[in-house]
Formats: sequence, structure tokens, C-alpha cells
Amino acid sequence: MADPVAVKICGLTSAQAVSAAVGAGARYLGFVFFPRSPRHLEIPVAAELARAVPMGIAKVALTVDADDALLDTLLAAVPIDMLQLHGHETPARVAEVKARYGLPVMKAVGVAERADLAVLDSYLPVADQILLDAKPAQGAALPGGNGLAFDWRLIAGRDWPRPWMLAGGLTPENVAEALRLTGARQVDVSSGVESAPGVKDPARVTAFIQAASRAAG
Repeated sequence: MADPVAVKICGLTSAQAVSAAVGAGARYLGFVFFPRSPRHLEIPVAAELARAVPMGIAKVALTVDADDALLDTLLAAVPIDMLQLHGHETPARVAEVKARYGLPVMKAVGVAERADLAVLDSYLPVADQILLDAKPAQGAALPGGNGLAFDWRLIAGRDWPRPWMLAGGLTPENVAEALRLTGARQVDVSSGVESAPGVKDPARVTAFIQAASRAAG
């Protein structure tokens, strides 16, 4: 039997959503710190949610071009296990963040066409993980969580010397196909398991993780 697919439920905003994700078997829980997002958390709220997460489940802070002042404040208050950099951070900035905070760093890379994969290569020496997300449309308000998918055939048969995660437009209905086409062993979902922006649907969270598990088995 194949190893299980690791699922990240991102953009959690309530204790109920955290409980649903933990109960369904998520391996990563994502908390968003980006005021333009409907999933944005104030730091005291995030701290309370993160403290309720059982040991062994990675708590991931998603930030977008955050400066040291924000990261200092965030990490002083919230027990985070991994930083997800989802903006235009350069490889040098990724290395700087990793060195300053001593936490694993996941760098998100937007993909719309094959040429975008070359950008990914520049992060491999410095990031602990890579997240492949659909590149947002020009002028989009959010860098992710838009419910968009990229052409998964672009990465069919590809592998990288770092753990990587597939994101962008995944749902309980299409995650099995995404895994089949890409060979991904980690997937990230946010809007695809919501009943409204920022509101996770426990039934869809469970359905997503079950679909990913069945596809892996």
C-alpha cells in the first residue's frame, strides 16, 4: 500500500474548523495572516486556535511579504511549526527568514505555464518545502485561496529534491484526479472545503481527506 497523502487544511478561522480538520486526519493546519484575505486571523485569535492543536500536527503560518516586525510579533505569540511565504519573497529573503527564526519554511510558487517551473528551481536550495499553487490573475486581490487550478499536466512525472505540496482549486471531487495526474504526496486545500469564504464545512473537510486517502491507497 502506498504511503498516505498528507493533507493541509488552510485558512482555518474557528475552533470548530480546527477540530474538524484534526478529527478528519489533517497533517498540517494553516493559519492566514494577511488582512485582505477573508481567512485572516488576528494574532490573539490565532494563538488560541494554535494552542488547541494536538502534538504531531504541523501548525503553519501563511504570510505574504511579511517584514521582520510582523514575524517577530506573530511568532512571539503563536506556537507555529512552519512558515509559509506566499508573496514575492526572493530566495535570499527565504534564507533570511529561515536563519532568523529557525523554523522550516515553505515557499509558495505560482504556476500558470511551464516557464513558471523555472522559478521554482531557484527556491530549492533555501526552502524546506515548495507549494505549487495556481498563479493568480493579474491584479487579483489574493495570492492564493482563489479556487483556481493550474494545468496539472504541467508537472506530470516531475519530482524535486524537496518535499512539495500541490494547491490551487482542489476539492473533494477532483483531488483524486489531481493526485493521479501529478503524483503529489501532499495536498493543500482552502476554499474547496468551504461553505462561504473563510467558513470551513466539516463535511467537506472530511470528504476531502477521505478522497485523498482513497486515491493514495
